[in-house]
Amino acid sequence: MTYTEPQVIINRTEVRHSPLLGRYLINGREAIKSSDILIEELPFALGPKCNGPVLCLVCFIPLPEDSESYEDEHCPQCGWPLCVECQNNENDIVYHKKYECSLFSKNKVKFYNLPSNAKGWCPQLDCITPLRVLLAKEADPERWEKEVAPMEYHDKERRENSELWNADLVNIAQYLRGPCKLADRFSEDLIMQVVGILEVNAFEGRTLQGYAFRALYPITGILSHNCVPNTMRSIYPSEDYRIRLRAMVDLESGQQLQHSYSYTLYGTAQRQEHLKAGKYFTCDCKRCKDPAELGTNFSTFKCSKCEDGWLLCQDPLDASTEWKCTLCEFKTSNEAVQKAISVMQAEVAQVQSMDMSGERLQETERLLKKYRSVLHPLHFIQISLKQNLVEMYGRVAGYEMVELPDVLLERKEEICRHVLRVLNVFEPGLSRTKATILYELHVPVVLLAKSGFIAGVLAGAKLKEKLEEAIAILRECVNILKYEDQQSHEGVLGLVAKQAMEQLMQSVEGLDGA
Repeated sequence: MTYTEPQVIINRTEVRHSPLLGRYLINGREAIKSSDILIEELPFALGPKCNGPVLCLVCFIPLPEDSESYEDEHCPQCGWPLCVECQNNENDIVYHKKYECSLFSKNKVKFYNLPSNAKGWCPQLDCITPLRVLLAKEADPERWEKEVAPMEYHDKERRENSELWNADLVNIAQYLRGPCKLADRFSEDLIMQVVGILEVNAFEGRTLQGYAFRALYPITGILSHNCVPNTMRSIYPSEDYRIRLRAMVDLESGQQLQHSYSYTLYGTAQRQEHLKAGKYFTCDCKRCKDPAELGTNFSTFKCSKCEDGWLLCQDPLDASTEWKCTLCEFKTSNEAVQKAISVMQAEVAQVQSMDMSGERLQETERLLKKYRSVLHPLHFIQISLKQNLVEMYGRVAGYEMVELPDVLLERKEEICRHVLRVLNVFEPGLSRTKATILYELHVPVVLLAKSGFIAGVLAGAKLKEKLEEAIAILRECVNILKYEDQQSHEGVLGLVAKQAMEQLMQSVEGLDGA
């Protein structure tokens, strides 16, 4: 991985500062259109996530932990994890040698290949990404001082989480300064600063093979947060892991650029908990302050005391808030509601841990039906279950697409549209998640149209109308995924969707000529 071009290209953005947000970005020039590139940036460093298993330090594929299987899966120079394919690829092994390999070899730092701890991760690998940042700092001190050093790392808040702080201190800082013999190059405070910068600012990505990594992009990383983002970032593993930040929707001149630090399909309480634990702030965006989450009722319960009332919290940002019915006088505590959510989430997790099968599909449908009397149809737990069903209908044994009767095709179409209703609000414009659901939606639309035509229910004009609807669905999917790395899972899906769209367009032309 060699960089022979500028590492950051900022097309239209400006860096601003405020006491509340710290550094943030705005669209600094004229109004721009959705999909326009705002930033293109190469990573300052990238490596494995913390709390992960034994994996290859270049391609991040998990490796066997038993010594016999691992015998060939290590670097011949330093002995640390490196798969056979990366050992034999000159371009890949150069990246490993550029960073930790020579240091480990010189200082005789042994990788013990011990079984992962009880939680399933290998603490010895936690030092890799921080070490790569530190070595990149030495190689490019100007970029470090200008872009990385000013990044927020919440030192005080992280120290207060003594268990996590002490684990990082031992597994990373003391390990690098001790066995790795780097005490004369990197102070303990500097190492813990790097650990904090990564924890607060790094992005998670996927290799072309689908394996997780994390990378530090110093300019893109200062985007401010909003639970309804207006930018979309894509990482391109086939292009030296560069990131491109695009406008998710049309942006006005001077508009603040925002992305989501949390999962947009969490409910408000769950997003707030995630942001406080990992990013150390409370979000007060428009969505978070709205009990109905922008009209979606994404966290809304059904009232247990009346027929048509909805139970809404009065102040989503107050942990002691009450929940009140919109029609009757019933109210309950936030503690009771969150306890109910925890019970349901445990049930959902148990079903999701099952192997992909018809049994899991049936259990997912059972939970949806069970919660129907308790939750709003668009509640985040219901939407999560429906996302799982979208994936399973057409894929698991007994429910393959060619075998699905019309009633189950209609079921798949229905749940796809439910998921899209909330995605259109929370991830407007360019959204990979939305593109995936759109692709899933087009299949039942087409199959139901053809089934109806064969049965004589749909005349030629109506068949054409349904096929044109499917074409429009696929066109939106293609227009989102065309900006992804063409070798990635999303990029390949975009190409498949484009082929399907072109075939449908030919079918419609055939109807016109008939």
